[in-house]
Amino acid sequence: QVQLVESGGGSVQAGGSLRLSCVASGYTGPIRYMGWFRQAPGKEREGVAAMLTGASNTYYADSVKDRFTISRDNAKNTVYLQMNSLKLEDTAAYYCAAGQSVGFTPLSGRSYNAWGQGTQVTVSS
Repeated sequence: QVQLVESGGGSVQAGGSLRLSCVASGYTGPIRYMGWFRQAPGKEREGVAAMLTGASNTYYADSVKDRFTISRDNAKNTVYLQMNSLKLEDTAAYYCAAGQSVGFTPLSGRSYNAWGQGTQVTVSS
């Protein structure tokens, strides 16, 4: 089964930047798309960004559009989330996810079959 490991989380001041990384391993079937999700205390899990592995399509939640950028390096089995202009409300545990189905809803967790352990992002004033 797919295994995902995130890194890059930490503490940053509002307005700062972080880059999250997620490396995939342990799979035989192709990963067709990858995404980033987050969950803050007391809130529902939120889809942040997603992209296809075989095309350039990218998808973003309105709350992060124009601030976050998802990218990938298929040769390294890695997906990144560049987070700029961070806000207090971006504080959450961030999870990467991988999907292997042909069809998917980009920012729906139901479309993904593998999840990382999470990395904490804390934004302070």
